[in-house]
Amino acid sequence: MSGRRDSHDRDARGRTEPTLGRLDDLDKPATPPDDGLPHIVVDAPRRPTGARPPASPRGPRKRGWLIPLLVLALIGVLTGLWLQQDRLRNLVPATELNDTLAQANRALADGRLDGTAGDSARELFEKARDQQPDSDQARDGLRRVGQAEVARADAALEAGRLDEAEAALNVARELLGGGSDVERLSQRLSQARNPQGRTESLIDQAQQAFAAGHLDGDDGAGALYRRVLDADKSNAVAARGLDKVGDALAAQARQAIASNDKAKANALVDRIAILVPGYGDLPSLRAALAETRKQDDQAVNTLIQQGNDAMREGRFTGDGDDNALARFRAALAADPDNAEAKAGLGRVAQALIVQANAAIDSEDDDQANRLLDQAAKLAPKSAELAAARARIAGGETKAPASNDGVHVAGDDAAPEASLAVSPEQKARVADLVRRAQAAASRGDIMDPPGDSAYDLYRNALSIDGNDPAARAGLQGLPTQVEKQMQQAVANGNVQRAENLFATLADLAPGDTSQADMRHRLGSAWIDNALQRASQGDRTGAFQALDHARRYVPNDPRLQSAYERIATGR
Repeated sequence: MSGRRDSHDRDARGRTEPTLGRLDDLDKPATPPDDGLPHIVVDAPRRPTGARPPASPRGPRKRGWLIPLLVLALIGVLTGLWLQQDRLRNLVPATELNDTLAQANRALADGRLDGTAGDSARELFEKARDQQPDSDQARDGLRRVGQAEVARADAALEAGRLDEAEAALNVARELLGGGSDVERLSQRLSQARNPQGRTESLIDQAQQAFAAGHLDGDDGAGALYRRVLDADKSNAVAARGLDKVGDALAAQARQAIASNDKAKANALVDRIAILVPGYGDLPSLRAALAETRKQDDQAVNTLIQQGNDAMREGRFTGDGDDNALARFRAALAADPDNAEAKAGLGRVAQALIVQANAAIDSEDDDQANRLLDQAAKLAPKSAELAAARARIAGGETKAPASNDGVHVAGDDAAPEASLAVSPEQKARVADLVRRAQAAASRGDIMDPPGDSAYDLYRNALSIDGNDPAARAGLQGLPTQVEKQMQQAVANGNVQRAENLFATLADLAPGDTSQADMRHRLGSAWIDNALQRASQGDRTGAFQALDHARRYVPNDPRLQSAYERIATGR
């Protein structure tokens, strides 16, 4: 018989319809339905004793992807904190900044808008901006000072005080970057200085001044014609008169170039650019000056090279001209503004200070004083010079020197202060050091006298010449000044940057890193000139270029800026 069952037999016993089943039985263990077929049980193969059970083909899922995700999230958080560090810094109370802002607001309320004594609203708000460049309060304060200057100019114009109105307008233009109010008052000022009835009188005066050869100055032909054109740009008589003034000044400039009088030639060419900005021969005059400067630079560079050679050979000073000091002085005689020659004199001073420190280590204070006296003639405000003087005044206990003879500052570099220093004196030194550190952070490096960081550190060292904190602070001032200067350049505060650069040159004469800072400062003055020109302040623009020439006389941007401003492009 066959084991196969016919479908008719199943139908005979009754048809089995498919059913969903009871929902309550879903949680119960599933049992195979009885389909009428014999149940077959297959035994699992036996494992050898001690064998590891086979791994389940579907184990728990691994979470390895979470680790890189967490790392990326952490990197994102840290990056966000770093990018927002300035904003987060604003959340931290800044007592010093708040004090400066409070002083600035009081000065503004008292009407002390601008000045040079350090207590005007503008100076204090700029100081606050230097302390925290992204301070909205400082920026808003400078804007309010500008608006107050506009109001002061308006009141001065109404009262007929034209010079006061012009001064206020110049400050307002610098702080506000121009604007409709500034331009409106500037036009009113020009009309007040040159009323219609005075135009003919001014032209007559200009023609008489020109005939007398009086070309420059406030009452010269150029200035008088310029006043007429500032009030009436379409005045053809004044325009032709200015062209004649340009021709006469150009002839004088060429004569100065031929006589190798560079200072006079530069001054004349700059004056032409101010009075007659569209003068046709101005580019050729600039080119002639550049060629003359190039020839002179070759001679000066030779002297500087000879001075550098003498420095490497150890011939710092001496009789005759075969030494570094003589060569650098000769270079400065030929080019008084030469930065490399000035730096060379600073290196000579530094070499003398190094020798003086070596003499101090050998307890030869007389020789050390002689060397320091020579260095003081070249770099009287050098921080290293002041520190070396303090070592001699410190008594028997001497601070060690590094292998190259340069004094090493720091807690581990100097021994304890002399036993002759009393506890009261030590406390006084510590107080002076704290005040000096606070003054340095405020930017009071060399001023005000007596309360500057430089003076406070020196006062501390006059009590204890071996105090390591005072010596390290004094010698660290150049680094702090350099940082503050970089911040001032970044903020566009070029006048403060220039002052800081002068301080840096005094504190660290001969430092080769100053060449880069000099170039950045000159470039910042060029930017300032172009900005002033765009605001209509041509006189201020040319004054800014005069500053730039001191630092980057050969910068191609300088010549381009002169031409752009002169032609009004």
